[in-house]
Amino acid sequence: MEMMEDVVIVGAGIAGLATAVALKRVGVRALVLERSEGLRATGAALTLYPNAWLALDALGVSHKLTPIYALTSMGYVTNVSAGDVQQVHFRVANNGGDGQGIRTVHRKVLLEALAEELPVDSIQFSSKLAVIESEEQGGASIAVIHLEDGTTIKSKVLIGCDGVNSVVARWLGLAEPVHSGRSAVRGLAVFSQGHGFKQEVHQFVDAGKRAGFVPLNDREIYWFLTYNGENMAGDPEQIQKQVLEKYAEKFPSSYLEVVRHADLSTLTWASLKFRQPWGIIFGKLSKGNVTVAGDAMHPMTPDLGQGGGSSLEDAVVVGRHIGNSVKNNGGLIVPGDMAKAIDDYVKERRWRAAFLVTGSYLAGWVHLGGDKWLVKFLRDGIFYKYLFGRISGLVHKDCGKLPAMSFGDMDHSSKKD
Repeated sequence: MEMMEDVVIVGAGIAGLATAVALKRVGVRALVLERSEGLRATGAALTLYPNAWLALDALGVSHKLTPIYALTSMGYVTNVSAGDVQQVHFRVANNGGDGQGIRTVHRKVLLEALAEELPVDSIQFSSKLAVIESEEQGGASIAVIHLEDGTTIKSKVLIGCDGVNSVVARWLGLAEPVHSGRSAVRGLAVFSQGHGFKQEVHQFVDAGKRAGFVPLNDREIYWFLTYNGENMAGDPEQIQKQVLEKYAEKFPSSYLEVVRHADLSTLTWASLKFRQPWGIIFGKLSKGNVTVAGDAMHPMTPDLGQGGGSSLEDAVVVGRHIGNSVKNNGGLIVPGDMAKAIDDYVKERRWRAAFLVTGSYLAGWVHLGGDKWLVKFLRDGIFYKYLFGRISGLVHKDCGKLPAMSFGDMDHSSKKD
């Protein structure tokens, strides 16, 4: 079977769904191909900083989430070995909207909020990408996508949002992500009678380890552990046991109690990878009408909490450039002009992505650096004391708005040349 589409997005994660929503807002229908049988919510929850909420505002989705999740404005960082506790105040963006603080949300709820904005036939599940090719048509290059089930899809634009091990990124020639030498365990804790914690972040640092938790609501808490090393094998129950008995045995009882209440169905372990920043700065992030977004472009460690936020930024920026092209061409997707729109998107995102990847890696190095006096001074004396609470300001960026489209533009944007 052969199909023709205006835009194909590979991957129905945060980046893929958000990009499809951005394109819908500018009158462009996108087909989202997802290899799984349904929406995946690996990671249980994520923290969204002001830049992410600005992007969600632009996508018209933030109003679904802000009534559900409370702002977090304060936290505590405990040095497990020394017993010192530092209070941290998180800076909140002051340019309007009470959504522009820090909120931790269920990943599944975010995905569903995005998916609800799309037509029911926009996401095609169980669609496994096999081969990507390009061919000339009418003097312009189009992408040809072959699926494992034999389906062939021709598309004027192809956007790979297919994660750390992106097939699209590999086709573009981007270097493979590298291991950071760190791993993470994440999960949700459920207290059926309520947990009693205030809406605050609690973090705990020790030699080569960092852990923490933050409430999602009165009964659920998102918790994590990152550490230097690999190989925490086993099923969720075994991983929980290793966290309690090997990695966090000296951590405060409040953290241990949270881990004991883990919903094992949400518990995951992952080796943390990132794309080296020079691979982003000098790498081929696009080729004609093909590009990448989210983890497919800039996988990063979670130490700045910017994986989800940067993906949402990508979606708005690529939607803006494609939308402007459609608007300037009378509501039509013109393949020849799409290459310039994609190139402009890459130029806007390249340095921002490299900055976030670098900052995340360095923040992790400070977090997990160990007990050497210099690292302890940088971590406890400078990072947590002066910088940690200002992280939201350091990474804050308004990715802009989507172009306003007339009804005529939106009615005609799906026409083929």
